[in-house]
Amino acid sequence: MRHTLPIAPQFYVTAPQPCPYLEGRMERKLFTALQGEGADQLNNCLSQQGFRRSQNVLYRPSCTDCAACLSARIDVSAFCPGKSQRRVIKRNAYLKRRATSPWATDEQFDLFRRYLDARHADGGMADMDVFEFAAMIEETPIRSRVVEYADPETGALIAVSLTDVLDDGLSMVYSFYDPLKQQDSLGTYMILDHIEIAREAGLPYVYLGYWVPGSPKMGYKAKFSGFQAYFMGDWQKIREPERFTDTVHHPLSSPPIAEQVANIQLPDRHPTKG
Repeated sequence: MRHTLPIAPQFYVTAPQPCPYLEGRMERKLFTALQGEGADQLNNCLSQQGFRRSQNVLYRPSCTDCAACLSARIDVSAFCPGKSQRRVIKRNAYLKRRATSPWATDEQFDLFRRYLDARHADGGMADMDVFEFAAMIEETPIRSRVVEYADPETGALIAVSLTDVLDDGLSMVYSFYDPLKQQDSLGTYMILDHIEIAREAGLPYVYLGYWVPGSPKMGYKAKFSGFQAYFMGDWQKIREPERFTDTVHHPLSSPPIAEQVANIQLPDRHPTKG
């Protein structure tokens, strides 16, 4: 019997809307469905080209005159924790990690709501209810895990990361934590712990979502050694983030949509024997 992958994915562009990161700019996204046979292959392939997953959709920012939203990852082999990061590891070493299947729980949702209300009350996810939260966690056609961090003495859930397992790394889809423990740098700790998980599993990268040069909210991502960003069709080492801002705002920094789609590499679609 001979099997083939599904027909080539169709790419679409969202209507422009105000950018949440850069005042006065409009954003749009290039996206495609992630479903059916070959979903894992497509997700792996497009993740390596700057796409991110949201439930059963893969997307990538595609603005006309701005390329500021860059997919970011850490090269595990090049990472060495700095002094402040070592303090973060020590401060949170008491937490117990457990990885589970992507199944939403009431405890997760309660933590998620407290996190949003304290940290992102005006964000695009502020009105998410329990059913939308369950969809975010559970609607995944690929290999995903929920990585929980709990206090071993009380059993209280402290932090959570929805994480995809790729061929070449771990992709942190979304993470949240107890807002009352903001001083513990739990967001940074979860990244540090995922670097360790990836190292133990022999996976070369940890994907962090998007990084916006010059954005105070995103600046912490560039503080990890081994930091890379996907720009102009390739992953580039970012050693001086402050010098990268002017480049991504250049009017020619973002190729036309048709050129972007034409340059997307898709998985090998040759028939295979089975």
